[in-house]
Amino acid sequence: MTLISRRRTVWNYQNKIGKTKSALMVRLWMSLFAVFACLGLWEPVETRRARFKPTPPKPQKTETDKAIENLTPSQSFTIDQMSGKWYLLSVACRCKNLLNAGFKLESTTVTWTIASEKVSVSTMRQLNFVCYEIKQKYMTTKSSGQFILKGKCGKRPADDVDVVVLETDYRSYAVLVFKKGTNITVKLYGRSGDVPDNIVDKFEGHAKTFNLGLDVVFPYPAYGFCEAAERVMGKII
Repeated sequence: MTLISRRRTVWNYQNKIGKTKSALMVRLWMSLFAVFACLGLWEPVETRRARFKPTPPKPQKTETDKAIENLTPSQSFTIDQMSGKWYLLSVACRCKNLLNAGFKLESTTVTWTIASEKVSVSTMRQLNFVCYEIKQKYMTTKSSGQFILKGKCGKRPADDVDVVVLETDYRSYAVLVFKKGTNITVKLYGRSGDVPDNIVDKFEGHAKTFNLGLDVVFPYPAYGFCEAAERVMGKII
């Protein structure tokens, strides 16, 4: 065999080996790709859902939510001028006890006593023909006109009630808001058992901002007030 023939034979052999190696490499990469694909497909369904779960959009705040967030007391509030007797004239609330009571409400008076920034509130009302006095204490806050009524146990902030004097002229009327969590109650008080219609309109307008319409506004009777307590009760939320 001539030298040229030998060289040609060696070249053909090397070329054949090169093609074989290339084919093996292609098969190896295809096998690896198939293994990784299977691992991805056999991933637990819960894991895939958690990984690709879209983020839900944040719920838009309602006008009521905004009103609660922007709840601020009356400007230039003077606590001393709240002292004295107030008549509860009307309440706007979705409370179950009021909804169940309907128009069977008892006349109620509230007396504020302020001493060294401490507010004692005495509520007089009739229940089953018995006059009760309910004693409460409002804690002052950094915001003038805003107070905190501690819950029954006094340890859980979730049980606390925020009390805000929303509007008052001290002489004839006061609109107060009581907030516990997301529950809102708006109350209209008067220095006497009656106030002008424009004050009632103001109260109903405030209630409406908290989505409390006329269907959940309960007027209290302006007669039959208790003059003296037959029984005394502690703090009631």
